[in-house]
Amino acid sequence: WQGRKGYNIGDEGFLWYGVQRVLAGEVPLRDFMAYDPGRYYWSAALLSLWGQEGIMQLRAVVAIFQALGLAVALCLLDQANPGTSPARRQAFLLVSALILVLWMFPRHKLFDISLSIFLVGMLAAVIRQPDTKRYLLLGIGVGLTAFFGRNHGLYGAFGSALAMAWLHLGPHRTPHPTLTRACTAWLGGVVLGFMPLLLMLALVSGFAASFWESIRFLFEHKATNITLPIPWPWRASFGLNPWHTVGWQMLMGLFFMALPLFGVFGLLWGFVRRFQGRPVDPVLMASILMTLPYAHYAYSRADIGHLALGIFPFLIGMLVVAARSPARPGAVATLLLVVTSICLMFNEHPGWQCRIAAPCVNLEISGSPLRIDPNTAASVNLLRSLDQRYASHGESFLATPLMPGAYPLLARKAPVWAIYALFARGPAFEQQEIDRLKAASPAFLLVMDAALDGRDELRFRNTHPLMQRYIEQNYTAVPDSTMAGIQIYRPRQTEQP
Repeated sequence: WQGRKGYNIGDEGFLWYGVQRVLAGEVPLRDFMAYDPGRYYWSAALLSLWGQEGIMQLRAVVAIFQALGLAVALCLLDQANPGTSPARRQAFLLVSALILVLWMFPRHKLFDISLSIFLVGMLAAVIRQPDTKRYLLLGIGVGLTAFFGRNHGLYGAFGSALAMAWLHLGPHRTPHPTLTRACTAWLGGVVLGFMPLLLMLALVSGFAASFWESIRFLFEHKATNITLPIPWPWRASFGLNPWHTVGWQMLMGLFFMALPLFGVFGLLWGFVRRFQGRPVDPVLMASILMTLPYAHYAYSRADIGHLALGIFPFLIGMLVVAARSPARPGAVATLLLVVTSICLMFNEHPGWQCRIAAPCVNLEISGSPLRIDPNTAASVNLLRSLDQRYASHGESFLATPLMPGAYPLLARKAPVWAIYALFARGPAFEQQEIDRLKAASPAFLLVMDAALDGRDELRFRNTHPLMQRYIEQNYTAVPDSTMAGIQIYRPRQTEQP
């Protein structure tokens, strides 16, 4: 119902560009700013079979990954809901699927959501039957998730360490490998699972330097994202917004509170029961173990999108609690989760936004008819008009800092490495980008003067002062820019038409 709704020219375009460049033979991180390589090679492999690389084809291959994650989550929930009638189990799974799908947002980040579900499933398998083979398979899974996103690998390692500590405390109900044997099998699995990236480090020229530089930058930046204040319920804009907006803000804040509370108290409960020799549902314990690391993901940029990315271990755990509760309390808990999920998430999905919340317009992108919001449509139309006017013969152009989706939209290679120029990276990096600009000789430049999150220090001219100076010295501002906050530049030596 929403596959053809919306186009995120920022984050979704960031993924789309990377997949197109991989199909063209380029390497993520080395040749362009990128996530870790796994998601690009997954998408490129399926798109190469498809024979197309448009936005709808990309959404389809991401949806396949989403379907795998949803299937694993429902299998886990079915395992945790024994002894009930088939009709009740089917109803529970149907409602659970509704809740999970509501939280599967944004669609270009469904890789991250599915990876969190896979990690819960792998931990549950080890907890259910902790043998050497399963520790090896868990390690392989953690290594593979790190190939898709190093943060997921770290979260999986954290959850694995907690699981091993939990399993080796208290009385053992089943035969269990020693801690040394378990760790050895797990570490061997991590190496096997991470082998694709290890091979890239060893064999792909220039990739190792780019990979280690990306890690160095994280330590220099001291954050994995541009942070936002945590929206605690008491920080809602009381008296400034309509009641439904305040209610939405408070509800989001309650979910942000719920993640660490569930993780901390769940761990205490789980360890106490382990010491007592009492059974704990494997899926519930795996969810508890993964909730705290994924709370870090939610808090890394505390908005609704990142809450959705970090909430799935919590959701699975809460649904297990509801399934294993007596009928009436379990039904009430499930209903409460359904209602709060609808209230918080439904309005975030592009299908709802186009149908009710905002008027969308028809626009063709990569050969597919879409309905997108008017602001994005205006940006797309501006880019197309600039391309037709100044770069109709396939010349390069620059769209910075917030429009990486401009390049796949117009089927062009970016003239710079940082297609999403959000962070200040220092004079040496800026000089490299200037050298790339000189080599590419873009026919026009589109520079957004946007204060991201209302922070003036995050404007492009402040994060990239050398590039801004180079642009102003070597390009002429076009006076008839049609959108506020956007400045168009043309090379000085080019006579304006």
